[in-house]
Amino acid sequence: MILISACLCGVNCKYNGQNNLNDEIKKIAKEEEAILICPEEIFLSTPREPVEIVGGDAKKVLEGRAKVMSATGKDYTEAFIRSAYEVFNVAKKNGVKKAILKAKSPSCGFGQVYDGNFDGTLIVGNGVTAELLSRNGIIVCNENDFKDIL
Repeated sequence: MILISACLCGVNCKYNGQNNLNDEIKKIAKEEEAILICPEEIFLSTPREPVEIVGGDAKKVLEGRAKVMSATGKDYTEAFIRSAYEVFNVAKKNGVKKAILKAKSPSCGFGQVYDGNFDGTLIVGNGVTAELLSRNGIIVCNENDFKDIL
């Protein structure tokens, strides 16, 4: 069983109401046992404000030392943490061992996320859901390196 960011399969759940369709990943979702999920849609609507992790990375968010904020200053930290745990619970109940998640996302990003200044700068780190899944033994990758886990 594999977990896949729904936006990568054409679901319009991206913050701006669009998607990040990747035809190769959509094909994998059809051929494999897959669960499509968007952590941000669990507690937030689409479209929604763009957000970034401010003050660190997801490790710090989960430790209460960084926040998930919008450029307008709205704090989304609690929703992102709660949704990460919801996704983890779905993964655990379904025996998920691998996940293909959306790169750079404050939820799903793995390896790099935006730095919290809303200027397109990337830092090393993970999104909140990706961090929680990885901490709990699920192999996480993004749409750029998913072939490494198949």
